[in-house]
Amino acid sequence: MNRTKVDYIIVGLGLAGIAFAEQLSKNGKTFIVYEDDSQTSSLVAGGVYNPVILKRFTPVWNAEAQLQLALPFYKSLEEKLHVQIDRKFKTKKAFKSIEDQNNWFAASDKPGLSQYMNAKISKGTIPGIVGSFGFGEVLETGRIDTHTLVTAYRKYLEEADQIRYQRFQYDKISNTDDGVEYGDAIAYHIVFTEGYGIVHNPYFNYLPLNEAKGELITIHAPELKIDFLLKSTLFVLPLGDDHYKVGATFNWKDKTGVPSEEGKIELIEKLKNVITVPYTIIDQTAGIRPTVKDRRPMIGIHPKNARIAVLNGLGTRGVMIAPTVAANLYAHIEHKQPLDLEIDIKRFE
Repeated sequence: MNRTKVDYIIVGLGLAGIAFAEQLSKNGKTFIVYEDDSQTSSLVAGGVYNPVILKRFTPVWNAEAQLQLALPFYKSLEEKLHVQIDRKFKTKKAFKSIEDQNNWFAASDKPGLSQYMNAKISKGTIPGIVGSFGFGEVLETGRIDTHTLVTAYRKYLEEADQIRYQRFQYDKISNTDDGVEYGDAIAYHIVFTEGYGIVHNPYFNYLPLNEAKGELITIHAPELKIDFLLKSTLFVLPLGDDHYKVGATFNWKDKTGVPSEEGKIELIEKLKNVITVPYTIIDQTAGIRPTVKDRRPMIGIHPKNARIAVLNGLGTRGVMIAPTVAANLYAHIEHKQPLDLEIDIKRFE
């Protein structure tokens, strides 16, 4: 068999896979991607980047450094793929109490938060929105259209003959003196970026990955005239043309990526306490989020096979962190630079 020689095989093409593929391209490395459409979290993700955890008014881990890398990363992808994927907007948090307001004031003065949180609370009402205690404004937020990104990147790889749409068979991997053989390819390294699919991966299924099903609905609400992301009991994200994405649920029991009536009912009930205008549900999506107990990604090289690596567990803030951890893993593999200890899979050994 004539084998295609490449530097890397990437398994999975969500945010993690794209971020690592871009690291390879930037450094002149060749690669082939295997994708079987089994994981949909990147395709249905809200894609919001926000440096503030609004549930607790605390900074996102390494938020400033992540944004400094992520925003130019997505801009370069827009230019490369000829699509718009980064849509910037402000985020407004609807307060539920005076205590919420006081916590906001206290947080907005802290290092790591002051540059992102407007200390002045907006106490005026916003038509169609429940917010009798006012709103706090977060700066430097936006949304990456992950569906458009993944779709366009797939097309780009198809045209370059760098993607294979087939289920990856782990038992077909062969180690040789020259690298790792799989199918018609031979590579120096394989990097698994499979998301929740890693639970079926015999090389990394020992990692403590949890799965949380998330569901979103898209609504048409002509009377809801907002151009910012509203964060309340759930988020309401403007898509344009009076359409909004609303979410999200967290279901730790349902392991299917299929939209459910239960999820829709939960979102409808919560939305009653967020907006007061009529709307029509026009779509519902679901996906399985790969999550980790310590809320840190799982990055590293297999303890017994140095040619096999993993890039996983990006969680709900994947659009922010993917470029950072992909760069860290690439430098670790190619230049023996240490991984950030907080993301290294060695913490689970």
